[in-house]
Amino acid sequence: MRYLVDSDWVIDYLHEVERTAGRLGELAPDGLGLSIVSLAELYEGLFHSQRPEADEQVLQAFLSGVDVVDLDEETCRIFARERARLRAAGNLIGDLDLLIGATALRHGLTILTNNRRHFDRIEGLTVESA
Repeated sequence: MRYLVDSDWVIDYLHEVERTAGRLGELAPDGLGLSIVSLAELYEGLFHSQRPEADEQVLQAFLSGVDVVDLDEETCRIFARERARLRAAGNLIGDLDLLIGATALRHGLTILTNNRRHFDRIEGLTVESA
């Protein structure tokens, strides 16, 4: 596994946004992961969907091709270190994004996201956008 997919890319994929879906197809052979935090965000989105059952079927099909990455103690330490650094700099980002970024750092993964505004602030994180 080389990549951690952020929820915005999954949403684009589910809505068949060509550039994102195409790029995920190119990267899939190298292995795709999804943070358990992103999974929670995606399930939350299902509860706001106009067609939750159909969207959940598409999400489940996507999930069959990725590894869901749990949080562990080292990920929590990375999260805390980065949050303290960002707070001291007056440059905090949302905790969910920071947990996702910490997960990518913990496992040495490149994060696939279009939210560079947040993820570029995380020290040492490699970010790719569509």
